[in-house]
Amino acid sequence: MTEQGIKDLGLQAANGGGCACCSSVQSAAPAESGTPAAAESARFFVTGMTCSHCVSSVTEEISAIAGVSEVSVDLHAGGVSTVTVSSGAAVDAEQVRAAVEEAGYSLAPAS
Repeated sequence: MTEQGIKDLGLQAANGGGCACCSSVQSAAPAESGTPAAAESARFFVTGMTCSHCVSSVTEEISAIAGVSEVSVDLHAGGVSTVTVSSGAAVDAEQVRAAVEEAGYSLAPAS
């Protein structure tokens, strides 16, 4: 390859050599993630959901609970779906039950 065919990516000057994952110089600021470091996570099992509209309804109701930052649903149409609730502090299971029932579904006993 000739000198004209080499492109300097600027890795050496920017951070002491290498890319961000293998550089000898580390950034002082931690990488940010979408979930707070002190987040609590709880799983609930919901029966009766069959489609994405069901998922939306349950997600909307649970998201309205104070402190809930994220709701994730693993849908098992016609079976027992897993709902993971992330929050800054432990979420009250009774509030989740009420929200699920408001959406038209039921909590299943944990297996």
